[in-house]
Amino acid sequence: MWSVRLSALALVLGLFGGSVRAQNATIGPKVLCYYDGASSLKEGLAKVTVSDIELALPFCTHLIYGYGGINATTYRMRSLDEELDLDSGKGHYRTVTTLKKRYPGLKVFLSVGAYHDLAEEKPFQKYLMLLESAGSRTAFVNSAYTILKTYGFDGLDLAWQFPQTKPKRIRGVTGKLWHGFKKLFTGDSILDPLAEEHREEFTALVRDLKNAFAHEKFQLGYTQLPHVNQSMFLDIALLKDNLDYVNLATYDQQTTERNPREGDYTAPIYEPAERVVGNNVDDKVKAWNLLGTPLDKILVGLATYGRGWKLTEDSGVTGVPPIPADGPSPAGPYTGIPGFYSFSEVCAKLPNPGNANLQGAEYPLRKINDPTKRFGPYAFRIPDENGEHGIWLSYEDPESAGNKAAYVKAKGLGGISINDLAMDDFRGTCSGDKFPILRAAKYRL
Repeated sequence: MWSVRLSALALVLGLFGGSVRAQNATIGPKVLCYYDGASSLKEGLAKVTVSDIELALPFCTHLIYGYGGINATTYRMRSLDEELDLDSGKGHYRTVTTLKKRYPGLKVFLSVGAYHDLAEEKPFQKYLMLLESAGSRTAFVNSAYTILKTYGFDGLDLAWQFPQTKPKRIRGVTGKLWHGFKKLFTGDSILDPLAEEHREEFTALVRDLKNAFAHEKFQLGYTQLPHVNQSMFLDIALLKDNLDYVNLATYDQQTTERNPREGDYTAPIYEPAERVVGNNVDDKVKAWNLLGTPLDKILVGLATYGRGWKLTEDSGVTGVPPIPADGPSPAGPYTGIPGFYSFSEVCAKLPNPGNANLQGAEYPLRKINDPTKRFGPYAFRIPDENGEHGIWLSYEDPESAGNKAAYVKAKGLGGISINDLAMDDFRGTCSGDKFPILRAAKYRL
């Protein structure tokens, strides 16, 4: 009799405990997994469909689908590809939100902006003009609410397209003195003459979104894109309470578009010696936390791609950054963008059994690990006798992604974001593991 009662009690406690564990799993570190729906429209091995990313979803707490944009006339939020996203087309919005039925606990957000809304000559201009009118802000809020409600999204990721700060060169002592002297006569160009007003208006937009979303319990997150000046455009002290998370896109601190003549670490955790102050993970985190943002609201972004520069005879042979360069390296076979490589493309350039016998222009790059766990790895190949085929590459790999996740855990931060699932090695061609960067980061949280 007693044994029967004890067995029944154990069963009840077991079910209760399982329920508690399931609830706790939803309040642990966040793992935001971005997926650009446009990846499904690419050809050949570059094509990444919703089905292709499903193996990653058990490692994600949020799927962030992109990207939405803004109608420059009405200031309403819109899909950047209605034929792909809406029910009148291929219905991707509905496809991704339906994933919640197969993956309980997964939240699906829609992301807007993120420098994907590039149709206009100055893509940030309409994002600033929208802020300037209460009517425009209301139009955006109402349209965002309607899209989330209609298609079953759980929230909005606000990756607002503010103007990017101008790139700064790394200068020696003499260069700094000369640059400072020139500024006495030329001054600094003004990034946004209405920055103070836009700062207040963006705070109002976030507050209006939060209030509008409250009834349906939609969540609201903000992604600070690379090179957005938080002191200029963001009133952190007022924003923090109206945001469910702050995602810091701390990669792309150096790119060939911004820094064509100087290859360097793209996403260091800490500032390397004599670099531009603030272009690292730790400084971005401190900027938000020092103004009152709880640590558990702050997320650190990890890129699943690398940035490559073309080396020349002037680049030397050591590979140590910052390194003189001559613009972007050649495009990869899948991404097709000069100086930009998915992780599987990066892996194909590194020493591994699959390319051990390659010679000449295709010879694997020399990989340099980061024993300090502060800056990340890089790889390079010096130019040949004709000054050709030199390349310098900064990237994230599973080890460095794990190091960043360990940093997030040690600092008590809210989690990580992965940008983008389609750029991770989703086929497992590198080591046999699919989504190795996501897996490594999730394991260290």
